Amino acid sequence: MGTWNCQRCGNCCRWPGIVKVNDTEIANIAKYLEMNEDDFLDQYTELRPDRKGLTLISKEDDSCIFLEGKNHCTIQPVKPQQCSDFLVKWFPKPEDNCDAIYTEDENSS
Repeated sequence: MGTWNCQRCGNCCRWPGIVKVNDTEIANIAKYLEMNEDDFLDQYTELRPDRKGLTLISKEDDSCIFLEGKNHCTIQPVKPQQCSDFLVKWFPKPEDNCDAIYTEDENSS
């Protein structure tokens, strides 16, 4: 079994959809941006379509509000867990959708 190694191509950040955020992630991102949580919530989140929580807002082109340029995440150190998991949990075939590199684990046979 191997591992997909993110190359930070930014393709997942331009993927349309929702980015769920929980209370801890909201607090961490707000602190990182040096904002209070209420201001962060007002400026960067909206109710998810299922009304079961919040999502980060998107830009008009459906890219993440925190994507700068082609591939720079402005909140990289505190990005939501969904973003960290995106490659392996959301792309059925990463090789078709991003620039991640697959490497075999050392103990694989």
